[in-house]
Amino acid sequence: MKKIAKEVDEIIIGIGSAQKSHEIENPFTAGERVLMVSSALEEIGIKHYVIPIEDIQRNSLWVAHVKSMVPPFDVAYTNNPLVIELLREAGTKVKQSPLFTRNNYSGTEIRKRMLAGDRWEHFVPEKVVEIIHAINGEKRLMTIAQSDKV
Repeated sequence: MKKIAKEVDEIIIGIGSAQKSHEIENPFTAGERVLMVSSALEEIGIKHYVIPIEDIQRNSLWVAHVKSMVPPFDVAYTNNPLVIELLREAGTKVKQSPLFTRNNYSGTEIRKRMLAGDRWEHFVPEKVVEIIHAINGEKRLMTIAQSDKV
């Protein structure tokens, strides 16, 4: 984000799959995710918006849906191949951002560490750690990962 902040005047971050929560892949609510991202971005000191965006399950309409939910933008940063293709087909300029130690700095890896009881806190900003602890996020993830099968 710091690198992107040097290239733009403001940053808009879309929180995808905003309708999902309390699932292993999306254990936090959209509001909790917005709070986490907003808190982490405060240190960058650039104007930013963090906007929840629900899935629509229609790729041909997805870019229009996103654009209807966020302020106007000139360039999109993503590394998701499908998103890159959809944005480019819609005439949006796309740049890819660098991925730093992606194997460690991924939500999947952090959730895996939480479920295993391993250290994860050093992979996220301190403010995010505080939020996850305040909402008892580790316990929530462990609870929803349980099965009622014996």
